[in-house]
Amino acid sequence: MASVSLRENLGIREEVIKKACSVSMKTHKSAGKQLYVAEKIRNSHELVFSFPGSWSLSDWFIGSSFGEVNVDLELFPSLKYIGLNQIATVNGAFLNRFNAILDNTQFKKEVGTAVTDRKQVQVVFTGHSLGGPIAILAAIWFLEEYIRPDPKKMAPLCVTFGSPLVGDRIMSHALRRENWSRYFVNFVMRYDIVPRMSLTPLSSVEQQLRQVLNFFKARSQENVVEPSDFFVTVMRNALSVVSHAACKIMGNTNLLLETLSNFVELSPYRPLGTYVFCTGNEKLVVIRNPDAVLQLLFYTSQLSSEGDLPAVARRSLIDHLSYKDELEECLKMQSVTFLDDHHLEALPLSDDASATAESNMALKDLGLSARARLCLRAAGQLEKQKKSNQQAIDKKMEDIKNGLGKLQGYKDKCKHKVGYYDAFKISEDKEDFEANVNRLQLAGIWDEIIEMLKRNELPDEFEGRKAWIDIGTQYRRIVEPLDIANYYRHLKNEDTGPYMERGRPKRYKCTQRWREHAERMSNESLESCFWAEAEELCNKSGNPSIRDRVLQLKRRVEEWIRNGVLDEDVFLNGSTFEKLLTEHSLKNSDQNVVFQGSWS
Repeated sequence: MASVSLRENLGIREEVIKKACSVSMKTHKSAGKQLYVAEKIRNSHELVFSFPGSWSLSDWFIGSSFGEVNVDLELFPSLKYIGLNQIATVNGAFLNRFNAILDNTQFKKEVGTAVTDRKQVQVVFTGHSLGGPIAILAAIWFLEEYIRPDPKKMAPLCVTFGSPLVGDRIMSHALRRENWSRYFVNFVMRYDIVPRMSLTPLSSVEQQLRQVLNFFKARSQENVVEPSDFFVTVMRNALSVVSHAACKIMGNTNLLLETLSNFVELSPYRPLGTYVFCTGNEKLVVIRNPDAVLQLLFYTSQLSSEGDLPAVARRSLIDHLSYKDELEECLKMQSVTFLDDHHLEALPLSDDASATAESNMALKDLGLSARARLCLRAAGQLEKQKKSNQQAIDKKMEDIKNGLGKLQGYKDKCKHKVGYYDAFKISEDKEDFEANVNRLQLAGIWDEIIEMLKRNELPDEFEGRKAWIDIGTQYRRIVEPLDIANYYRHLKNEDTGPYMERGRPKRYKCTQRWREHAERMSNESLESCFWAEAEELCNKSGNPSIRDRVLQLKRRVEEWIRNGVLDEDVFLNGSTFEKLLTEHSLKNSDQNVVFQGSWS
């Protein structure tokens, strides 16, 4: 555990935090009157956009128990698990509110002006309560709109206070993969109920929630509703979520766990970005590990005894309105404890002297039990294990390169025969057998990587690493034609169906998506599997209606050859593709003369 200044740890000036908090609390009071407020920080280059909250139930949840919907990939193309093709989900009511703001041309104009300002203005999105999710979505939109196309532009900041959770684990994963998670900072008071509310199905506590929102609207501590039942319901559901998550973190493989989760509806929402917990006595605890944050959202709100319930439940509402005063005191004291993954895995399980007095006091101030500390330890150890897994996989990259080198040599030799694809499909020589051995060895390595991704055993940043995107593209282009040749050689299409529909391995789909996302491609990158389409067209031999499809494929192939992603041996005499073109009278008269001459 390290005690450092907040600015040193977060990279945000204290003046920006104070201004964001002040503006967001002020904007929150004007809920329903304006879509947003834009204010410049005096004598600075930051422009703060603050979003108000809402007292309407329809702005907190819609539809199902938790109100989640898939994100719009046209608006947020990065919010997905790329290789596994899983789309992030977000609170539908929050998304609707943000879309209403995005439809406002003035908002886009003001943001665009800040981006093009020669003074390098930094845009800060902020919000208190329900304004927090809107600020988060606005910051992600900004990153997609301006930073992803041009990383040299000034990145935004997003600072929230008492914000409910916005999206699921995939949203958090995507922000960490894109290296955007560092731009999001969420302040949470120890007992504030609002950041925990997303862990319970709000449709089941509709009447109680309405009373809570009315209390927030009145902003009067004298007319506090009786919140004990609401507090207990929220925390009971939070317990189910964190217990299920803790079992997964600790590697529990008991099938009963998954069986129970099929009967008990658990919240899909998860933390994202950096969290700063206010202990309530002028200390701050900073943590970035999303699994650890989820555990803290539950364990920091625990009761010392059952008799404390009314007081803690009441404080869970009061804390939500106390950010400005609390932060002013915390920033004066500058007692900040940072829990990174290294410190988490070595966390003491009790209040002993093994931890520094200051950091141990911060943990005590958060009320962390031995069970809570054990969960935090597990979260730190899991992240350490993911990094260790990545190091093990990185060592196998050399094996992949060696295997691809051998197959490239095999491919060069096949240019003097009927081409790479057809030589392997025929498989008459010893070299063809050796190529098949290399193909299978490489498949084993890549299948292992895909399984680790599915089991969430690699760091979130793995999919965004250029070295793996490049080697994945090279692997797909060299090896997938061999998989297709093997598929049609054994007539698997007759039993299973077309390769592209029923036979294509996930390792190729995954690496294809990596490249498409990294290069922001609007069309599918199918150069490695055009042979599958050629085979299916050959199987429709004698059907004159497919001539146009063959012609379109020929044009794509010629473009891929011009772009250097496909070799000219596809047009060799006797190749599957050459026979297809000849059958439909689409073969150029000078094609083979040129191609054969270049290899003589």
